[in-house]
Order: sequence, then C-alpha cells, then structure tokens
Amino acid sequence: MLAVVALGGNALLPPGSRGNPEDQWRAVNSTSKSLSDIIALGYDIVITHGNGPQVGYLMESFEYLPIDYPRQTLDLAVAMTQAWIGFMIAHSLEKEIVSRGLRRRVAVVPTRVLVSRDDPEFLNPTKPIGRIYTDIEAKLLAKQHKWVFREDPRGGYRRVVPSPRPVKILEVDIIRALLSQNTIPIAVGGGGIPVILEDGELKSIEAVIDKDSASSLLALELGADILVILTDVPAIALNYGKPNQQWLRKVKVEQLKRYYEQGHFPPGSMGPKVLAAINFTEKSGNKTVIGHLEEAIRVLRGESGTIVEV
Repeated sequence: MLAVVALGGNALLPPGSRGNPEDQWRAVNSTSKSLSDIIALGYDIVITHGNGPQVGYLMESFEYLPIDYPRQTLDLAVAMTQAWIGFMIAHSLEKEIVSRGLRRRVAVVPTRVLVSRDDPEFLNPTKPIGRIYTDIEAKLLAKQHKWVFREDPRGGYRRVVPSPRPVKILEVDIIRALLSQNTIPIAVGGGGIPVILEDGELKSIEAVIDKDSASSLLALELGADILVILTDVPAIALNYGKPNQQWLRKVKVEQLKRYYEQGHFPPGSMGPKVLAAINFTEKSGNKTVIGHLEEAIRVLRGESGTIVEV
C-alpha cells in the first residue's frame, strides 16, 4: 500500500515557537515517531511538507542584508527550504527507523513542479508570505523590489505572491524509482519549486504552490492507494469555531464538494486541504484521510479524523 503523507506546518514549527533550531528538532523528532508508526504498519510512504514559516523567515532575513548584497528570489528560497526541512525530516526519521529495527533509507528529492504562465494567479497574486508591514514600509519595498502588497485583516500590509495550480511533477520518475529501491522519498517540499515552459525551455519563476494541491497531484501521478493529510486540527469541520461546529467523520466526495461551494472552508486554512482531498478521491476513487499529526495511526485506521470517499 502506497500512501502520500502531507505534513502541515506543525510538523516542524510548534505553535508559539519563533523557529529556533531546538524547537524545530523537538517538533520533527515527534513527527518522525508518527511517520515511523505508519511505516511499521507496512505502508510504503512518500512524505511531502509545507514551508510557509520557513520561506517567510528567509525572505524577511534577506531584507536585513547590507544594501549592496543581492537579494535571493522566491524560487531559490523555496529550493532552500526543501533542503532545510527535508534534511531535518530525513535525519530524524532514519534515526527513529533504526531504533525500531527497521531497514529503510530516506532520500530528499528537490522537486520542480510545472505551472502555467497563463495561470490567473500571475495577474492577481493572492498568497501572503512574510511579516506584516506598515504602509510606509510596504510602499518602499514595492518600489524597490516591485513586490505586490495587500491589506491584512489584522492591520498593516503583507506581501502577496502568485500561487498557481500545479500541472505536473517533473521528478515523479525519480520518486517512483526510489520507492522501487525500498527508499522513502521526501518530495514536493513547500509545494515544489515552480517552473514554467517558455520558448521550449523550463524556467523557474517566483511563486508559491500550495503544498496540499501538489501533494494531491503527486499522489495521482504515483497511483497512490491513499492520500494522508496531517495537520493541527482533529478533522474537517462545518462551521469551524462556531457554537454549531460539526466534525465530519466520514463524507462522500460529492457532499464535500457541496460543503465547499457553500463556503464552509476558508481559503487560508482548511480550504486547500479539502480541495486536495476532492481532487485525489474524485479522480482516483481512493480515500483521502485528514486529521491531527499526533494521531496519524488512528487517522489511517479510520478511528480519528475525516475520511473522504467516493
């Protein structure tokens, strides 16, 4: 059984943490225990992960460089986070696997994902990254770097970047080959490094692809038996955070689509996960499960979380 396991931001950065290395290692070591539980059940797995806090950290750090130092582009920052987060997961997971007497290697695959240059996101970017800026700071940075800013509901302004739909995972054959060698791939980190096809040549482009959308596409291209989305909430809920909140334990994909169209799942939180589940389950006929990272085994067994099925 092949499972694509998509890890949310809490896999590396616990709530309230500023992102110091000690906190990151503590979080990833806990995550490795959950992943090893899945492997011990007999699953072959491909691990994917987000990078929101880390790519925001890098982009903000570049601003503090001396004025004559070059600023790195967003596509390069995504590539950096793939190595950063991938190394931490691979190193920690291999140690946990060995401690359980299992024999598996873990490999990080820097992954490019093809997107369309005609995607409407490039004309109207919507993905916020980095910190909140004042009006004066935002105007200055927009002039200096040609960044686009949008007003934040909490006050101030945040940089927004394109978040185009993934079209193809370019390293899928390498990922498949690693699986055939009994190796656990870590791939499409942060949604993958976005590339476009221009004049017959692949070129990287500044954007951030949604991690859950890319994970869903990868699961389809690999012919995975199940898509596992692990996050920091117990399950999908209707009316989340309201007095009439209702957890969904098992839901048909067509019903989930109706709930989505009714506006139950905000774009900045559960929305992308729900869309990823709909995409994978509708096209493959296989289940998607969504639940809390710390309950990974119970989520896989259907004892916790949400099961999306045809």
